[in-house]
Amino acid sequence: MSQYSIEILKPAEIEFSQAYDWYDEQLVGLGRKFFKEISKYLSSISENPYKFAAKYDNELHFAPLKVFPYVIVYWVDETLETVFIVSIFHTSRNPKQFY
Repeated sequence: MSQYSIEILKPAEIEFSQAYDWYDEQLVGLGRKFFKEISKYLSSISENPYKFAAKYDNELHFAPLKVFPYVIVYWVDETLETVFIVSIFHTSRNPKQFY
């Protein structure tokens, strides 16, 4: 199986940027640690997009981070061999908005 392309949709980009900035304000270097953690997960998803389960009876997959209280929400387009990142979601938010 070849690696899938990763496309981060604009809402997820904004969520990531806000989280990065917030972490960096809390402690210098923490934003970078958050970035590295997200990058590690995106790489893993690119290699195997079905590693994380789809939930709520739809095509959205949820990849919970271990170090930060976030979930990467995505769907897979087999035809394009692309993973679309829908959200980088703080776990204190209500996940029901996705289905």
